[in-house]
Amino acid sequence: MHKSWLHPPKYVQQATLISFGGALFGLDTGTIGPLTTMPQFATTFGSLSSTVHGLVVSTILIPAALSSFFGGHLANKVGRLRGIALGAAVFGIGAAVEASSVKLGMLIAGRVVKGIGEGLFLSTCVVYITEISPPRSRGMLASIPQLLTTIGVCSGYFTCYGSVSIASSASWRIPFALQALLAFLFTLSTLLFLVESPRWLAACGRHGEAMKIWEELGIDAAEREKIEEREAGELPEQVKVADLFAVFGKENWRRTALGVFLMGMQQASGIDGVLYYAPLLFASAGLKSSTAAFLASGISALLIFIVTIPAFLFADSWGRKTSSIVGGSAQVLCMFIIGSLYAAGAVRADHGAARWVVIILIYLFALAFSGTWGVCFRVYVSEIQSPKTRAGAASLALSANWVVNWIIAFTTPMFLARSTYGVYFFFGGCTAVTVAVCAVAMPETRGKSLEDIDESFRGHKGMRSRGAGVFELRSMENSDTEGSVEEVRFPTSVKA
Repeated sequence: MHKSWLHPPKYVQQATLISFGGALFGLDTGTIGPLTTMPQFATTFGSLSSTVHGLVVSTILIPAALSSFFGGHLANKVGRLRGIALGAAVFGIGAAVEASSVKLGMLIAGRVVKGIGEGLFLSTCVVYITEISPPRSRGMLASIPQLLTTIGVCSGYFTCYGSVSIASSASWRIPFALQALLAFLFTLSTLLFLVESPRWLAACGRHGEAMKIWEELGIDAAEREKIEEREAGELPEQVKVADLFAVFGKENWRRTALGVFLMGMQQASGIDGVLYYAPLLFASAGLKSSTAAFLASGISALLIFIVTIPAFLFADSWGRKTSSIVGGSAQVLCMFIIGSLYAAGAVRADHGAARWVVIILIYLFALAFSGTWGVCFRVYVSEIQSPKTRAGAASLALSANWVVNWIIAFTTPMFLARSTYGVYFFFGGCTAVTVAVCAVAMPETRGKSLEDIDESFRGHKGMRSRGAGVFELRSMENSDTEGSVEEVRFPTSVKA
């Protein structure tokens, strides 16, 4: 970026504004767990069993998964910005229903509507950023939604910490009402202040409009020439036809499968089990009062936000693969140690050092996730897709993320009620499997243009590690020399 932080290029401003969609997601994540454990919430809706509690928290996720699958194709049809704005408006309506709920069924209905909106806008936000960003800063810019998600989570926890002292039902209604207001403001800002993705416009055959927007965004001429050369051979119809099966085509299924796996296993690490049920986890470790548990949860969210800042700033300096392996290994270690302490009976609710070790390790787990997987997975999944399938494949991957998220959110309170340690071994085991897959099947993309990444997948039918960060890519096309191999080096080490 050539301009100063005080006067950033237009593409940075646009990426930052669209990233506020991540803050909406974070606000819901940070508030729903604490709200459902408030005494005032129980006064309105009655005491919830662990099953019903899990259902209320997780209801948003299945509608989000379903709408997310179609959200990418909606964004292909009507444009990135209209798709995002529609989703944000639906999210706001759902939050307003939640805030005005008088029966538990009404609250659940509000979460269903909210989930539909969330699925429509969230994955498209990252797609939009990857499509307007130059390669040198794409990783950092596409990490802004995650940064703002952590701000949203942190704000949600501390909003609940402040409102829990209100004696009336306003204690849990205010956070929902705040989300509705912010969602409607985000909808308006998206329509009024942002420009459409020039890559989407070019793919629709609107090359003149696309060129004007590239110039307005401040993308340099060399980068525009590469994009124009790549887009010259693309069919204008590619984003006009909502082909739900294109993501599974011959050239796309491997990267689609990789994206779906990574986003699903991101949740199987247990991060949202920790974020949704942090008050329960801290209470089981000895923090019994609602105020103390909410404060500990807020501190965890604040630490997550702090660690996300360097992860965001250095997203284009750290390799995606290295970040995934190192961060995942740290998460495995934290989960296995917590599980072992509970299994050994060392954790006592009223005394002993083990309970403080558990609390610290929960913090460290959340920090390791947010500084690595939370930042790089969504960027990686979006940037490895082809122009034709980027929105659809990213949406499908996010759908998988939400399906697994629903399973985790629904079962975690029941799991904890039956076993204090089993859930930690489960999360650690899932993370260990993901680390192994990243080590053998995740080619590095840092610093490469979207067009170069697409060509590497289009022109080759597989990537396999040959050590020292070198991958062999075997050509899909006929060659005079059978089984010929082109060697491409992908840097996989962290640069100092």
